Amino acid sequence: MKVLIKNATILSPSSPFHGKIKNIFIENGFISKVCDDEDEADETINIKELHVSVGWMDCFANFCDPGQEYKETLESGASAAAAGGFTEVMLIPNTQPAVSNKSQVEYLLQKGRHLPVTIHPIAAITKNAEGKELSEMFDMFNYGAIAFSDGTAPVQSSGILQKALEYILAIDGTIIQLPDDKTIGTYGLMNEGEMSTKLGLQGKPALSEELMIARDIELVRYTNSKIHFTGISTEKSLQLIAEAKKEKLKVTCSVTPYHLFFCDEDIRDYETNLKVNPPLRTKKDRDALREGIKKGTIDFIASHHQPQDWDHKVCEFQYAKNGMETLESVYGASSICGVSTETFVKMQSENIRKIFNRPSPSIEAGQKANLTLFVPNEEYFFEEKDILSKSKNNAFINHQLRGKVIGIFNKDRLHLNK
Repeated sequence: MKVLIKNATILSPSSPFHGKIKNIFIENGFISKVCDDEDEADETINIKELHVSVGWMDCFANFCDPGQEYKETLESGASAAAAGGFTEVMLIPNTQPAVSNKSQVEYLLQKGRHLPVTIHPIAAITKNAEGKELSEMFDMFNYGAIAFSDGTAPVQSSGILQKALEYILAIDGTIIQLPDDKTIGTYGLMNEGEMSTKLGLQGKPALSEELMIARDIELVRYTNSKIHFTGISTEKSLQLIAEAKKEKLKVTCSVTPYHLFFCDEDIRDYETNLKVNPPLRTKKDRDALREGIKKGTIDFIASHHQPQDWDHKVCEFQYAKNGMETLESVYGASSICGVSTETFVKMQSENIRKIFNRPSPSIEAGQKANLTLFVPNEEYFFEEKDILSKSKNNAFINHQLRGKVIGIFNKDRLHLNK
């Protein structure tokens, strides 16, 4: 099959055609030529203001398979990712059972072979992601695990994390931590502060996140290993990470789209879709995160796609489960928050692959086509019909976003949004 992507602005710093408007021809899954010529094709995509970049990648999503397929399956999660412009997704290990042995890694890779997006399993650091005993990390790496994390149950023990950081040195691996000291603000429902007092909800202080980051940076300094903090939410967290980077420690970080868009003031109506962990912080923290992207302290945006079923979101705030479905809205939400298209593309196509040792595709003749198609300046209201996940717990519904994803080309196939 021959596909022509016509008059597309190419955004790919590694491509010799970066910033140029070209026709892209794809044959049998490979880019055959990038030029100004026109030729016959089986399918032609000709959309005003169309942009094309190397396919975007995400590092922290839960597809709930195996064990909680009523929330999400690999198939529905992949459809949501493709609709959001992602060609590769890293899946956290918090399934039932948890991804803590090589058979679970193999299950995800085998079942994901025919999906439109490429699945990368993140293996649990500890057995069953329980934080008590190291898992078979080396075996899982050999079977295809891309990184190590206990996902939504971050490692609490300093000693276990130290051992894990030392263990991955031999394979040049990376630990992913969601920074949260669970002994502080254990029963907190939202950020501890003025809004939690006004709403009468138990608070979770920023200290629970910042202490964990400070501790883990010390462990990285001691082991000379690599850690990636995801879901950072406070100004001080960002300062700690910036200082570690200045010291040339192997520390990177990512932020969620909802921490860029919302703050704790948005919970005033007890909106359960805004109950997340780490919780939404103050407006000052939110603005600091936006500035952190402009300064380059934040390396990329992580979806933190966490589907929840109707029963666990349409209920009283205190009983609602943490998490938000996000994949279809990551780009539009980031863009409306002031993240430029060039910055977003660099973060999601280059920065993330470099951090996790993935080969970076390029847009030029002879290369395998791994592409995201989008229109940067189109504004629209995000609606429930835009969600392809099985779960609909997305707080961006009815909000104006900017940047429309047209589709992806991955695994020899074109997938266009309807």
